[in-house]
Parts: sequence; structure tokens; C-alpha cells
Amino acid sequence: MIDEDEIETYLSISTNKYGIYLFDKKNFKNLYSKELQFNEETSINIHKLSKFLDDNIFKIEKLIGNFIKNIFLVIKDDRILNLDIGIKKKNYNQKIDQKYIEAILTELKDHFVENYREQKIMHILINAIYINEKKFLSFQNNLEGKSLSLEVKFISINDNIVYEIEKTLEKFQIKIVKYADQNYINNYFHDKDIHFSEMISRIISGCNENEIILSPKLLKNKGFFERFFQLFS
Repeated sequence: MIDEDEIETYLSISTNKYGIYLFDKKNFKNLYSKELQFNEETSINIHKLSKFLDDNIFKIEKLIGNFIKNIFLVIKDDRILNLDIGIKKKNYNQKIDQKYIEAILTELKDHFVENYREQKIMHILINAIYINEKKFLSFQNNLEGKSLSLEVKFISINDNIVYEIEKTLEKFQIKIVKYADQNYINNYFHDKDIHFSEMISRIISGCNENEIILSPKLLKNKGFFERFFQLFS
């Protein structure tokens, strides 16, 4: 039996290709990989997707000696929302530390959720940070400034787009634990010669220092821009 802590299952969906990968996180290689290419369609064909899963889920479960419970969904769709939001704050205490930035990011996330209720957040990316109008590419703790500006990108997908996918996976008793944008992943690794499944693994593990990683609860931060943030989902 394969150690479940060392593997993840990724499902990639677009209107002309499906892919499913059982990925060994420790050795950075696929233990199972199957892709289906077909003519471009106007929308995701749920019947075709269901058959693709039928053909592959059992094979993966037989390989690992257990049921697949969770899966990471990577989707390519022209309707994915890319929204840039900027915020500027006066800082009366002058000191700018990690907690202060996290509070602003949480405020931005709550604002997005309140105004885009039917959207699932896939990625939150920091485009730029300004302190006293000076741009920073990285953050050092305990900086001082009278003003702070953040430029943040939200990448999200409408609930209606993934509803049928979720229902199809429920037939296999599989839950989607993370949604990811295929275009974002491909663009981030545009000059890297690595397999797509490794790209997925690196993105969801926080390789992009400017991405906020959402988690079920607030965990100890691993360093501002050194690795990634973790905020309430």
C-alpha cells in the first residue's frame, strides 16, 4: 500500500482535454497518469467526463490500495474571473508588520466574498505593495510608514461552472479540496521544462511567494514572502 501522506490526485479539465494524475510528492513523479484529448467543445461534457473518471478512478484506487477521498481540480475556462483590487490605508501607528498586512488582506478577501457570493476563490496574488508610495518586491518586518497600498489579484470561478463536476465526483465519493486555474499555472511556469502535474504540486504547495494560500484555519505564518501566507478560507 502506498503512503497516502506522500501522494496527491489531480484532475485537470478543459473543453478539449481531461487529465488525471497520481503524484508522488516526495519523489516528484507520476505514479499514474492518463490524458484524453478530443475536439474542442463549447462547454465541459459531463457525460464524457464521467466515463473518463470511470475508466481511471478504479485503476488508481487499486494501485494505492485505498479509495480516493480528496482531489485537486485544475480547470481551464474562459469564464474564470481575474479581478484586480487595490486598497490604500493610512497608518497612524507608523509601524507596519506582518499582522497589520494580514488584517488588510483578510479585509480584502471578506470584501470579495461579500460582493461575489457565487464565486469560488482559486488564487489570491499580491501584485504589488507600496509603503509611502515606494514599491517593494519583498517585505521586511517592522517597516515604518504613514501609508500602505496593496494591489491584489483574485482568480475565481462561478459555482455554476463547477457544480456538475462536483456532483459527478460525488458519485465516486470524492471531494474537491482545492480549485486551481490552469492558465495561471501554465503562465507561472512558462519557461520551465517540467511535467504539468509537478507544476500543480508546486503551486498548491506555495512556490509562488506572492500567492496567499487559503487554509481552513489560521496557522502560524512561515515568513512574509519567504514562502506564503495562510489565512481563513
